[in-house]
Amino acid sequence: MAGSIQRVPFDLESYTRRSRTGPCFICAVVSGDPGQPEEIVHDDGTHIAFLARFAALPGYVLVAPRRHVEHVVRDLDEDEFSALMRVVRRVALALEASVPCERTYLLSLGSQQGNAHLHWHVAALPPGVPYEQQQYHALMAENGVVEHTPEEAAALAARIRHALDVQPPGGPHG
Repeated sequence: MAGSIQRVPFDLESYTRRSRTGPCFICAVVSGDPGQPEEIVHDDGTHIAFLARFAALPGYVLVAPRRHVEHVVRDLDEDEFSALMRVVRRVALALEASVPCERTYLLSLGSQQGNAHLHWHVAALPPGVPYEQQQYHALMAENGVVEHTPEEAAALAARIRHALDVQPPGGPHG
């Protein structure tokens, strides 16, 4: 994808209200809530990864522990943190194998005020995005979100799942 990413406006006010007053969206995904029909790309019983509903970039995945924990460091012991980071890495490698990618962004966001369930954002920056539209600008839904049909989301999720299935343990380099 060369040039600018095609985005549609995002209703930040509704999203903020839902994030701060609604139930935990990741717990809803984990429980199979039909109101959170996300495309799951990985579920090992301890961690879950799914396509972000409000994706600021094509190929944007959230990775989280299935159990509700809120702090990226304090709520996980060293083994749990390392296990989660191995999943984040595997998903990032699978994403890179599934969409054109110049760079992969990894970050943990959320707060006690909204989206408290610990989760990592894994986002593929497509090649050719102008520098001024990269980094934080590329990740901000306030700049619009990528619109895709349910069929397009399902196809992307299938590509990522396939890349995860064929990926050797530890990633492509061991």
